[in-house]
Amino acid sequence: MDTSGSSKLGHYTLGVLAHLLVLLAWYLFVHLGDVPKYVMPSPVDTIKALFVADYGWWTNTGVTATEIFGGYAMALAVGVVLALLFTWSKTLESLMLPLLVTLNMIPKVALGPLIIVWFKYGVFPNTMMAFSIAVFPILLTTARGLREIEPDLLDLVRSLHGSRWQVFTKIQLPGSLPYIFAGMKVAAILAVAGAIVGEFLSSDRGLGYLMLQVQVTLDTPAMFMAVILITLLGMTLYGLVLLLERLLVPKDARVS
Repeated sequence: MDTSGSSKLGHYTLGVLAHLLVLLAWYLFVHLGDVPKYVMPSPVDTIKALFVADYGWWTNTGVTATEIFGGYAMALAVGVVLALLFTWSKTLESLMLPLLVTLNMIPKVALGPLIIVWFKYGVFPNTMMAFSIAVFPILLTTARGLREIEPDLLDLVRSLHGSRWQVFTKIQLPGSLPYIFAGMKVAAILAVAGAIVGEFLSSDRGLGYLMLQVQVTLDTPAMFMAVILITLLGMTLYGLVLLLERLLVPKDARVS
C-alpha cells in the first residue's frame, strides 16, 4: 500500500480545509457581526469588486506580475553568478561581500525617493526594488551550498583537467541545488514584498498603485481583492519554485 501517496493527499486536504475554514470564518464574522462594508467586506462583495471594469484588474495584475517575476529572475541569475565568482576568488569575496552586506542593510523604503529621481515611474524601478530585496538570500545560500561541496571531490575533477565550467556544472551546481532552492523560496516571498513597496512609492500602474487609488474612496472590497490577487501571484511563484525543487532535488537532500 502506497502510504506516502495517501500521506501527501491528506496533507493537501488539510491545507485546502484550512483555507475553506478561513473563508467561512470571514463570512460569518462579517454577517453575524453586522460589520460595515467599508470596514470589512464579505467574500461575496470582494469578488464583485473584480468585475468593476474601471479598475483595470487584468492590466494592473499583469504589471505587478511582470515586476515580481522579472525582479525574481534577475535576483536568481545575479545571486548564483556572484556566489560562483566568490567561490572562485576569495579576494573578490573579501572585497565585495562586506559591501553587499552593507548595501543590504539599507531600508528599501528609504530608496523610494531616489528611485523616483533616477528612474521616474514605471515597471523597471519596481522590478529593481523586487530584485534588490530578493537577491541577497539567494546569494548567501548559494555561496554556502557551493562551499559545502567535498574538497576531495573537487580536487579529483581538477586532477583530471576538468575546466572551471565543468566543475561547476557537473559537481558544484548539482551539489548546491538544495541550498539554492532554500534561498529561492525565501526570495520568492521577498520579491512580492519588494514589487508592492515599489508600487506604493513610485508607480502609476499595478495592484499596489490601485490599492492606493481605491483607498481614497474607501472601496474596501477592491482593496481586499487587490490583496488576494497579490497573494495569488506570490503563491504561483512559490509553487513554481517548489515544483522545480521536486523535479531537480531528491527528497532526502532538500533543505527545509
